[in-house]
Amino acid sequence: MKLDDFKLEVYFNKYEFTAPYLLCQSDCQSMTIQDLLDFESGTEEDFKKSWLGYTEVEGSSELRQEIAKLHSSIDPDSILVHVGAQEAIFNYMNVTLNPDDHVICQFPVYQSLYEVAKTIGCEVSKWELKQGSEGWEVDIDELRSLVKSNTKLIVVNTPNNPTGYMLNLDEMKAITEIARKNNSYIFSDEVYKGLELDGDTLPWFSDLYENAVSLGVMSKAYGLSGLRIGWISTQNKKIYDKMVRFKHYTSICSSAPSEFLAVVALRNGEKILKRNQMIIKNNLKIADEFFNRYSHLFENNKPKSGPIAFHKLKMNQSADVFCEDLVNKKGVLLLPANTYDYEHDYIRMGYGRDNFVESLGKLEEYLIENGLEVELSSNKK
Repeated sequence: MKLDDFKLEVYFNKYEFTAPYLLCQSDCQSMTIQDLLDFESGTEEDFKKSWLGYTEVEGSSELRQEIAKLHSSIDPDSILVHVGAQEAIFNYMNVTLNPDDHVICQFPVYQSLYEVAKTIGCEVSKWELKQGSEGWEVDIDELRSLVKSNTKLIVVNTPNNPTGYMLNLDEMKAITEIARKNNSYIFSDEVYKGLELDGDTLPWFSDLYENAVSLGVMSKAYGLSGLRIGWISTQNKKIYDKMVRFKHYTSICSSAPSEFLAVVALRNGEKILKRNQMIIKNNLKIADEFFNRYSHLFENNKPKSGPIAFHKLKMNQSADVFCEDLVNKKGVLLLPANTYDYEHDYIRMGYGRDNFVESLGKLEEYLIENGLEVELSSNKK
């Protein structure tokens, strides 16, 4: 299997650890091991006594029990732990798809959600989110029109990376019925679940549909990307067993210390998620003031859920040129749309970090230094 370059990761590899102002990060504010252990008395000593041998292929029983509590129809034996989200995506696609299958993938999304299927030899149709007057929208009728007789899989990402769009319950049910009617699978990337900004908690796709697989991770909503712990949940025992056997060829098992810390995080998940929601909401208020000042340069597509949004550029230059110049001159990292194979001028902005105000201030300095605030004055006349 020869995969094309992962454009987003190539871009991050170039700038993420050298640019001082990361304004596009897709994860929430992280914490130290000590911060996490301080949530519960006694855990520090327990952590020091953790056994550093192999863990279970499926993930520790305690960890799977905590993950299952997030669901309404999933038991611990239907949870399979992976090393982050990427391994789970790769393994699922390889055990499920064949070269003559048709895949429908929501778009734009994380590249591996369609790239792995394409490399396997599948025909991939993109079900594209559209820019509407109130932000991003999906068209369920368009999804129906994309279905073919050999549509094996529908891939969705909700809340969506990069747009921050979140499917509502009616849309989730409609997608489920389309898949069930056509005997198709659903793979749903739900790594931002828990960051619903309106407080409306929705079910996982794996709770709604017997042939759905839902993807979760500690990296995004919980801000614990250093743990490298992800998981899938599914009611489909056949797919689950195939993924277990495929995992024997990838990570085999996860890190024992990471599994221990993930259990602590999930037991205190409500506190962590509330903290991260508050950071996002506060940063969004600050961003609203910024976008009001610079409405001639950006279209403010506020996210419905999660720590990222996809804002339209209204400049006389492309998003990739703008982002390159910004990071080179001011050290501010934004993500251009071409890293998503998206052929329009949008940028991804992240709202989940404590240093958002400082980073946004550096972006505004760049706009002023390049005379871009002048257009605002002329627009108000």
